[in-house]
Amino acid sequence: MKRWNPRREPSKKEQLLLKRLKRTRKLFSFLRLHRHEIFDDRFQRELEQIYRQTGAGSEPNPPAMMCMVLLLQGYMGISDAEAVEMTVVDARWQMVLDCLQAEEPLFSQGALQAFRERLIAMDMDRRLLERTREIAKRTEEFDWKKLPKRLSIAIDSRPLLGAGKVEDTYNLLGHAARKIVECATRLTGCSYKQICMEAGITLLQYKSIKAGLDINWNDPEQKDEALERLVRQVISLHEWLERLQIADEEPLRPYIKAVAQVQQQDLEIGTDGTVKLKRGVAADRRVSIEDEQMRHGRKSKSKRFEGYKEHIAADLDSGLIVACGLTAANRPEDEATEQLAEDMKRQNIRIAELSVDRAYINSELVQSVREARGEILCKPWSGRNNRGEYFVKRDFNIDMRSKTITCPAGHAEYFEPGQAVEFDAEDCSACRLRGQCTHSASGRGRTVQISQDERLQHRLRKLQKTRDGRERLRKRTGIEHRLSHIAARKGPKARYKGIRKNLFDLRRAAAIQNFETIHRSILAKNATYDKKAKAA
Repeated sequence: MKRWNPRREPSKKEQLLLKRLKRTRKLFSFLRLHRHEIFDDRFQRELEQIYRQTGAGSEPNPPAMMCMVLLLQGYMGISDAEAVEMTVVDARWQMVLDCLQAEEPLFSQGALQAFRERLIAMDMDRRLLERTREIAKRTEEFDWKKLPKRLSIAIDSRPLLGAGKVEDTYNLLGHAARKIVECATRLTGCSYKQICMEAGITLLQYKSIKAGLDINWNDPEQKDEALERLVRQVISLHEWLERLQIADEEPLRPYIKAVAQVQQQDLEIGTDGTVKLKRGVAADRRVSIEDEQMRHGRKSKSKRFEGYKEHIAADLDSGLIVACGLTAANRPEDEATEQLAEDMKRQNIRIAELSVDRAYINSELVQSVREARGEILCKPWSGRNNRGEYFVKRDFNIDMRSKTITCPAGHAEYFEPGQAVEFDAEDCSACRLRGQCTHSASGRGRTVQISQDERLQHRLRKLQKTRDGRERLRKRTGIEHRLSHIAARKGPKARYKGIRKNLFDLRRAAAIQNFETIHRSILAKNATYDKKAKAA
C-alpha cells in the first residue's frame, strides 16, 4: 500500500501561504508544519490496518492523507462533495495535502465516504483523538513535563439536535409506509401508484398523509377516525407484502420494524375495539423514521429537544480534551461516564481531581475516583424548601462522624445514609420553633432526607462556603469553554444520523480543538522568546 510521504521543508509558495495564515485559519499552518509528526510511520501503519492486505481490488488512497482530509473537512465544516473540490480550488488545502497546483481532485467522494466508514468500523477515530495528546507530549513548547502525573479532569455535556425529521404518530406511520412502497417499487418493478392501489394504501398518493386524511384536526372524533383509517391501510400494505413473500427482504425490513415500533409505543386498542393513541409518552419513544436512535430529551423543565447528548472529558491543566461520549437525549448523563472512563483508561490517565456537575454525581466513575482517593468537585445540592418560610436542610447540623443530625432547636437523631430521618413527634409538638420548621399534622415530626452520598455532599457544602473552595469549583469553567468551542464549530444540529457516526464527528471536532490548543501554546511560547530577544 502506498504511504503518504509529504515534503517537510516548505517551498517558496508554501512560505508565502504560511505568512498569510497568521490571523485567520491558523490551523492550516499548524497542520502543514507538523503533518510529518502527526502521521509518522507508526501511526501510518496503524491507519493502514483498516484495509485488508489481500492485493485484490484497486490500490486505495494513502490512509494518512485521507485522515488529514477528514480533519480539514471538520475544520471547515463542509460536505464530502466540497472537500473533493477543495483539493483543486483552495491553495490552503493543497499546501496541507502536498498537492500545490493540482488540477484534478486527489480522491472521489465515494472514496472519502468509504474511508470514513472504515475508520469508524475500526474505532480509529478514538485513536486519532489519543494521537493529539501524544503530539502534545512531543511538542517542546507545550511543557508537558511540568504538568502533574495525576490529572485534574472535568466532564460536561451539551444537547445535540438530531439530523432526522421529528414527526407525530400519523406522520411516523405514513413516512415508514411511504419508504416501504418506494423499496417495493425497486423489488417488484411495479410503479408507485400501482403498488398503492394493489396494497390498498391510497393515502400515500397524496403529498402528505395529513393532506390525504383531510380532516379537521381540532376535532377529536375525526382524529380517531383518521387514525383508524391510516392503521387499516398500513396493515393492508403489510398483508400485500406477505402475499408477495417480500416482507423479509433487507431493504424493507428496517421500515417494517419501524412501523411495528411506532404501533407498539403510540397505539392501543380501546374498549370499543378501535385503535387509539396512548395517553402519555413511552419511555423510549422513537421520534424519527430516518434516525432511529434519536430521542426526546430535556435541557431543563421547560426546554425540550430531540436528538442526542454530547459528553467530553478534558484535562483542566493542559486544556486538552481526552475523551468523548455520545448518548441518546433521554439517557441520564451518568451513562456516558462508562465510555469516557474506558477511553481514559486506554491512555493510562490517573485522575487526582474530577470536576463534574450534579448530573454525573451518581456515576461509577465518580465512585471509582473516590475509591482511589481522588477528589470530587461539584456544586452541591442547594437543599431548598418549597415553602420559603421553613428551615431547610442546611439549617440542621449534620455530623458525619457520629451520624447524627441536630435540628435548630437542639434535638438530635441518628441516621444512616440513604434514609429519611424523622424527629421525635413529641419533641416537635412541644417545640417553640415548630412554626418555622414543619407544617405536618400534629403527632408527626419533621423529616429530613439523608442522601446516599451525604458525606460527599457535606464536604462540598463546606467547600462552597470558603473563598478557596469557591475558586476551586470555578475551575470547571475550563470544560465549559471547550464545549462552547465545539458547539461553535459543529453548530446545534447533528451532521450525521445515528450515535456512532455522530460520535466520530465529536471526536474529530475534539481532535481539531486539541490541535488548536497545542498551536496556541506554541505561538505563545514563540512570542515570549521573541520578546526576550528584543529586550536583550
